[in-house]
Amino acid sequence: MPHRLAAAVGGYGERLAERYLREQGMVILERNWRCRHGEVDIVALDGSCLVVCEVKTRRSLTFGGPVQAVTFRKLARLRGLAAAWMQEQERLGRRVSVADLRVDVVGVTRPPVGPCVIEHLRGVG
Repeated sequence: MPHRLAAAVGGYGERLAERYLREQGMVILERNWRCRHGEVDIVALDGSCLVVCEVKTRRSLTFGGPVQAVTFRKLARLRGLAAAWMQEQERLGRRVSVADLRVDVVGVTRPPVGPCVIEHLRGVG
């Protein structure tokens, strides 16, 4: 898949995931937050729990579902990125009160025909 198409599909999935998470009652704090260690697709609050969320989007299940593409290594990196995000908030003087941290994965499948399918795995990392 050419890079532009992959980026467009990924962006579409992230917008759907953001809307879905808002509908679940989460407050979206950031999208596509980056630092020198990597990127977090979505940073959100679920009550007093900070959620870092990886979003994977696929147009077919030929190579497995989107959530299957998230490795243990990626989940470990997301935990480190959550800590980096919190440090940046402190450095910027922003107060974010959290009681817990959770890593979620949202998989979006956008088949050529029919509706999108969203799969939300909570607390995977």
